[in-house]
Amino acid sequence: MSRRAAGGSYADSNARSRFWEALSGICSRTIQHTDSQVNRLCISPDKRFLAAAGHTTVRLYDIKSSNPNHILQFEGHTNNVTGVGFHCEGKWMVTSSEDGTVKIWDTRSGVVQRDYPHGSPVNDVVIHPNQGELISCDQAGNVRIWDLGENKCTHQLIPEDDVPVRSVTVATDGSMLVAGNNLVSSTPPSGFPERHG
Repeated sequence: MSRRAAGGSYADSNARSRFWEALSGICSRTIQHTDSQVNRLCISPDKRFLAAAGHTTVRLYDIKSSNPNHILQFEGHTNNVTGVGFHCEGKWMVTSSEDGTVKIWDTRSGVVQRDYPHGSPVNDVVIHPNQGELISCDQAGNVRIWDLGENKCTHQLIPEDDVPVRSVTVATDGSMLVAGNNLVSSTPPSGFPERHG
């Protein structure tokens, strides 16, 4: 059984996604992206599809095919797509964008199912392991939790005022949420005890 790893690169107008055999390191496939950089990649849970997020679109590729063309294109964002993730069964996909939105897409049709306004460029989005919530973060320093059952933002966290949050992740058991920023500081943020040793 072969294992594949996917990686993306961007160099001038030669944006590419490359597949490597994980054990040997041999590049087994390259997909050229002629009209957009590659901002984020995500492999579907069943390992059938690769979602490649670019400037305003996400393209879906069949991993098992040698066809270099995408099989579906998701259009609806108006700026860079910054995050992408698949539902555990691959039925839908979530994206975030610098256009200030988080969108849920039907992966069979490419149609937007839900559109959540953030009010600020969105840097990342992840699906909570319970599959019923999304967690997103933005340039204004907000972390938002979207309840898909209630179809709204149910929690808003602001780790540090006016400091953009760049990335979010959730533990696989849902017990921990981590958000990261680019702030460089030699002192801990207010409210956090200084740790030694």
